[in-house]
Amino acid sequence: MNTFVAAKIKKLRNKRGLSQEKVADYLNISQSTYARIESGESNSWVNYIDKITNLFEIQPEELLMQDSISISHNKGKSTNAFIVNQLSEQLINQYEENSRLKDELISDLKKRLSKYE
Repeated sequence: MNTFVAAKIKKLRNKRGLSQEKVADYLNISQSTYARIESGESNSWVNYIDKITNLFEIQPEELLMQDSISISHNKGKSTNAFIVNQLSEQLINQYEENSRLKDELISDLKKRLSKYE
């Protein structure tokens, strides 16, 4: 999932004629962090989805949908609802994983801090 979202973010940025540095500044992150998002190395774009969609004036589902995919249901009727549902589940899973990692980091930092008290 990272690669197609990353490619879409890059395409939107280029379409607007913005540099990676300008977008990174808007998101309040470093250019190297933004470059990792755009290359698909990082899924931290999830943390900035509101700002990204505001900057490019799109809805979150537009960022998450692959343009060329359409699933057929009910005798030839096409819908992207299935894809959106799958992507929503993936986003939730990524959010939960990031939250778990954050909790582990906080716990580890508290343990380290208690050694100095």
